[in-house]
Amino acid sequence: MPFGERSPWRFRGSPLALEWVAGGWHLRVVQPYRATKLYRCPGCDQEIFPRTLHVVVWPEGNPEQRRHWHRSCWERRYAELERARELEQRAGPSKKS
Repeated sequence: MPFGERSPWRFRGSPLALEWVAGGWHLRVVQPYRATKLYRCPGCDQEIFPRTLHVVVWPEGNPEQRRHWHRSCWERRYAELERARELEQRAGPSKKS
């Protein structure tokens, strides 16, 4: 993970946590010692148990839509979103009738 002026990774929030802001998404890493509740991952529909490293993700400007994900599930979903965005950009603006 590169850190620096141009890196999307920053320490933010309260409690202070590693957060990534890029591509229209906010991602916050939840360390095991901070993970105290049971959540359900929207990527695999499996439980995220307390004391499990995971991420909280929400679309930029919509923190009420935040969801807890297994890291690998979010990485897979984000890759899908990026591929779809690239395909959309290659296709150009859609023509409406």
